[in-house]
Amino acid sequence: MAKDLHMIEEYGGDILASSGMQAEKGFLQHGGVSTYAHSVAVAEMCLLLVRKFHIGVDDRSLVRGALLHDYFLYDWHKPHGGDGPHAFFHARQALRNASRDFELNEIERDMILRHMFPLNITPPRYRESVILCLADKICTLRETVAGIRRRKGRRG
Repeated sequence: MAKDLHMIEEYGGDILASSGMQAEKGFLQHGGVSTYAHSVAVAEMCLLLVRKFHIGVDDRSLVRGALLHDYFLYDWHKPHGGDGPHAFFHARQALRNASRDFELNEIERDMILRHMFPLNITPPRYRESVILCLADKICTLRETVAGIRRRKGRRG
């Protein structure tokens, strides 16, 4: 775990320190978790999956794409003026913002754009993108369930 955090800082320190990522601390993602915390958790999960299943990847691209996959920079719980429902639209917005603020390679672009597969119908091209799809769904499920449990605990 400490090695993963070191790798995230090494490959994504500039992203984590950016004003856009700092703004993500103020946007809720799932179940009370900020978009920033979600993105870091997804990067950690990606690294855990590649280690557990011995998958060869470009570690730098994996970390950077994971950190930027939800770089849409708005509160999706409020009207946002996008071109459709958030789940179908935000990957394109995240890619636009990330491309504006960072230099991205082809793997990172594919990761960001395809992370909502199968809702976005074009499948991922790279194994890093597939790993991100899985890691994002695992983290989203964990965060959502934890939020439901927290709300039930407050009512009971």
